[in-house]
Amino acid sequence: MGNCWTARIKAESPYHTGGNLKYVSNDGNVLSGSSSGKVSSNSVPPTPRSEGDILQSTNLKSFSLSELKTATRNFRPDSVLGEGGFGSVFKGWIDENALTASKPGTGTVIAVKRLNQEGFQGHREWLAEVNYLGQLYHPNLVKLIGYCLEDEHRLLVYEFMPRGSLENHLFRRGSYFQPLSWNLRMKVSLGAAKGLAFLHSAETKVIYRDFKTSNILLDSKYNAKLSDFGLAKDGPVGDKSHVSTRVMGTYGYAAPEYLATGHLTAKSDVYSFGVVLLEMLSGRRAVDKNRPTGEHNLVEWAKPYLNSKRKIFRVLDTRLEGQYSLGGAQKAANLALQCLSSEPKFRPNMDEVVTVLEQLQESKDTRTSTEKEKILNDRKLSSSSGPKHRRRSAGDVCDGNAASYPRPSASPLYTQP
Repeated sequence: MGNCWTARIKAESPYHTGGNLKYVSNDGNVLSGSSSGKVSSNSVPPTPRSEGDILQSTNLKSFSLSELKTATRNFRPDSVLGEGGFGSVFKGWIDENALTASKPGTGTVIAVKRLNQEGFQGHREWLAEVNYLGQLYHPNLVKLIGYCLEDEHRLLVYEFMPRGSLENHLFRRGSYFQPLSWNLRMKVSLGAAKGLAFLHSAETKVIYRDFKTSNILLDSKYNAKLSDFGLAKDGPVGDKSHVSTRVMGTYGYAAPEYLATGHLTAKSDVYSFGVVLLEMLSGRRAVDKNRPTGEHNLVEWAKPYLNSKRKIFRVLDTRLEGQYSLGGAQKAANLALQCLSSEPKFRPNMDEVVTVLEQLQESKDTRTSTEKEKILNDRKLSSSSGPKHRRRSAGDVCDGNAASYPRPSASPLYTQP
């Protein structure tokens, strides 16, 4: 039978609560790590198969429902951080040492994800989160503190990420979300790349499968951490080159060969990273139907400009004007172009991506007056509007009181049954 495609809507929030998991393999690999990013083969047991084994094999705190009710003020509506297909995420407080519920405003802030009991697919995603984040530890993965499994109630307890999602900072408008500066965008891209590189390492071998801006959370210092492991998949073992699986993810981020064949590899994640890097460079969404004809799909529209010194400015976010060197922008654009190669074998691996981004971070290049004049002149020729004044960016002012959790947006999902 031919492919039957269905489209669903999944709400996005800083703590993404999508429920689009179909099945997560638990075969064979040893998943382990440390806060330094190094992996120890004897730090955790092999990935378990049964639900009971998964829950027993983690070092996570098992919370009671009453504890989490106290921590979140009985899941009060004004404690909601985000909502989605999985359910709702609430802000709460626990004692830092005892990990017991504390009074609001005291102790450590947490984010509690609560499974919607009417959801038909949330349990598998809940179990996948416990399975992976209960065993994987890295500075660029969000920390799962514990879980609750009581009768029909299933909840997850995470560290709180005060800056919310990268998606909000790139695409939301208003005083709460000032545009991220060039330096902060490069910092976030490097942190997210390190998270993916850790997952792809020989010792870990996990394919993330849902890399996108809404799944990259930011702490108070804009350190990036990957969240939502509901679609994560153990990578191929032995002499296998890929994992055959149902096509799942978010439209606009999935690699073309994965969409066409269902063959999943680490290079599929690399393609998704290229899309996100392009979103950071351009300030545009991967898919935006509100754009003019021919510009709906960001990758298709931007690719012809990425390797052209004369045309690269057409892609770069105008809010970044004056913040980057032309050479640095070209290197970042070239990296995105390599990650977006139609042929997986021509894409770099994530270790190579990390190296390039580290070099960009360390580069002391500054814009020369010639480069600046050239870009300004090109802009004048291509636009009839007057010179644009750069808005204050998040790199200029870090307002710790800025709200990070507006009403979630919606994002289309495509799955192949």
